[in-house]
Amino acid sequence: MFIAMNRFKINLNHDEDFEQVWRERETFLSEVPGFLKFALLRGPQYDSHVLYVSHSTWETEEAFHAWTKSEAFKNAHRQSSAPKGTYLAHPDLETFNAILQE
Repeated sequence: MFIAMNRFKINLNHDEDFEQVWRERETFLSEVPGFLKFALLRGPQYDSHVLYVSHSTWETEEAFHAWTKSEAFKNAHRQSSAPKGTYLAHPDLETFNAILQE
């Protein structure tokens, strides 16, 4: 199993905009070989931002990388984006290979 997570720092008062974009977008993930599941998680609120994490689970790291080069990836990422000022910074990508699963 392979997990890819993007951490998003969203400026205060833009959290609803950010969540709406994610609710309304088409992901195309269900048609991608090796995709298992996706979640968008809301974390704590700080003085300057709210933390969110997108969390996708894949059968293998190779399946994830193949998706990033696919038409499904291009289609998902060319959709409308959040209004200007939503992001405090660029998202941080973190990836993990499973060592133990129960």
